[in-house]
Amino acid sequence: MQSFSRGLVIAVILACGNVFAADAPQLVPTHADVAYGPAKLNVLDFWQAKGDGPRPLLVYIHGGGWTGGDKKQDTKAYQKFLDQGISCAAINYRLTDEAILPAPVHDAARAIQFLRTKAADWNIDSKHIALTGGSAGACSSMWLLLHDDLADPKATDPVLRESTRVCAAVGDRGQTSIDPKLIEGWLGPNVLKHRMINLSVGEPTIEGALKNYDKHQALYAEFSPYNHIDAKDPPLLMIYNGDMTLPSKDASHGIHHPVYGVKMKEKSDKAGHECHLIIPGVSKSEKYASADDFLIAKLLAK
Repeated sequence: MQSFSRGLVIAVILACGNVFAADAPQLVPTHADVAYGPAKLNVLDFWQAKGDGPRPLLVYIHGGGWTGGDKKQDTKAYQKFLDQGISCAAINYRLTDEAILPAPVHDAARAIQFLRTKAADWNIDSKHIALTGGSAGACSSMWLLLHDDLADPKATDPVLRESTRVCAAVGDRGQTSIDPKLIEGWLGPNVLKHRMINLSVGEPTIEGALKNYDKHQALYAEFSPYNHIDAKDPPLLMIYNGDMTLPSKDASHGIHHPVYGVKMKEKSDKAGHECHLIIPGVSKSEKYASADDFLIAKLLAK
């Protein structure tokens, strides 16, 4: 696979199956398991690139439906970016068995803010920070890209005074909406079988989530990237596989369905927002052949 994000998604799958080659060479972080917040899972790894002046930064947010996953993936995917003088980071965040929304997404936001506080020490160009991730990591990445800045200039915590805005993001098979009523209309009932939707709001079952929909509607609306698009947002590239079958065939197909990207692209185009969508045999970017090309171009832009 050529794209950075898709390569890391494959790494997630392999890691879950514990089938990494034991002798696979991994890149040692410059800084490992650095705490960016008070929770046990508020830790990140950082690989510092060489180069003159502050270096752009690519941040990876792992997938797993906000219910699992880990930052420790196949680090060889970072080498292409380090060779271009782009530093890399990977974060962990609280999962919904410990803390429901907004925790997983706001943790990711805090990680970006923390990294900005390390700009001088770690030689980071704060104006060129981009995000990528698969599945729920893509959802978080897209939300941060499109959402208004969460910086609080009056916060007593200096980390929270920093900006959460980034210059670009790539979403790999990401959910552009998590609203169960909306996505069932897009994708059919099988998408609601995925535990991400109900567990994100603390409901053990989708039946409970739907029964208590009014109680959770504000969370579903807030953490759907689709609801935050406007023309001034930084550029986005999304990638999906080519299975456009509708209704979705099962929970996994539904939660990663290309229609998420189609709906987002339609809304972005209408708003005048730069958005690229790559679906094999269905959609391509006229400007970027891969997610890697897009990220490198945006991070190295003057």
